[in-house]
Order: sequence, then C-alpha cells, then structure tokens
Amino acid sequence: MRVVLVDAGGANLGSVRYALRRLGVEAEVSRDAAAIRAADRVILPGVSTAATVMRRLAELGLVEVLRSLQAPLLGVCVGMQLLFEHSEEDDTPCLGLLPGRVARLRQAPGLRIPHMGWNRLQPLRRDPLTEGIAPGAWAYFVHSYAAAPGQDCLLASEHGVSFAAVVRRGAVAGAQFHPERSGPAGARLLANFLGAGMA
Repeated sequence: MRVVLVDAGGANLGSVRYALRRLGVEAEVSRDAAAIRAADRVILPGVSTAATVMRRLAELGLVEVLRSLQAPLLGVCVGMQLLFEHSEEDDTPCLGLLPGRVARLRQAPGLRIPHMGWNRLQPLRRDPLTEGIAPGAWAYFVHSYAAAPGQDCLLASEHGVSFAAVVRRGAVAGAQFHPERSGPAGARLLANFLGAGMA
C-alpha cells in the first residue's frame, strides 16, 4: 500500500510517519501532485493556522489535487478543519469536502483555550473507521478551533461544548485529535484508515 503524507509544512509530519511505521507502513512525505494522486491513502497533517496551511497548499498547486482525490483522505488536526467549507480562523475558505464551518472554541470559566491535553471520545455512530475504539477512550488534542458534531461526525469530545473529534463522509475522513500521540485509540484509528473499510 502506498501512503503519502502531504508536506504542507506541518510540524507533526515526522511523528505521523513514525506512528505509521509502527503499524508496518513506510509512508512517503511529498508535495508532488502526481505522487499524491497515485497514493492508495493520503494523510493531510496540520500544525499551524488554517490560513497558513491553505496558503501553502495553494502555493504548491495542491488544493484541486486534494479536492479531486479518488483515494481515501485523512485530515489530522488543522488538516481535518481544512476539510470543511470555511474556518473562522482568519476567515479562511477551506477545501469544502465536508459541509460545515469551523469555529473558535468558546471561552468559559475554568476552561483554557487552546484545548490542550487528553480528553475522552464518545461515539455517535458506528463506522469501520472507528471500529475498536471504546466509548470513553482517551485521545490527545491541541486546538483552538473545531467543527460542531454534524451528520458526518463519528466521535465527539467536549471542551465547554461538544465538538467533532472524528468525521467521515465516504472516502474523506478527519481526526481533530493527534492519532500519532493518542496511544491505542490513535493507533487503531490509523490502522482502520489503512484498512479495507475505507476503500
């Protein structure tokens, strides 16, 4: 299986690659459109702002490449946020592969923004992508923006408000948490994404 990590300048490329290596997959890091189109699975990591990553994708000529992919695509952290139509962060138009908008998490007494650290996952509906992730499993988050749990949401989490932690519509999927830093739940999500259930 050919797995490509899109090199849009995300600081977590190395850790995602290592997490895949632990699953027996040697992923390629690339910004080449032909390599991305030829992949069996594509992962879009992101550790930055929505505007910065979208600008980088545009500079590399990869926006339409990602919009027209035939292979399953997994967005991670900001990469998941970019799957939606729009992000409130810097008023950024995104890839539009999923309906909905990404908004800033609301301030509330006793809550820190960004939401940083371990939090529990709650299933909203069953799907091969989240098979084997137990209700209440822990995942590691670092984010200030999130999408509401809409019709494509498989797992939700809560930080003042409920937000989408894992989404999927057909071959397009996203994880707001960092699977590469989330222990068994993260490893299972990545393994499921590589599996036949996403084909």
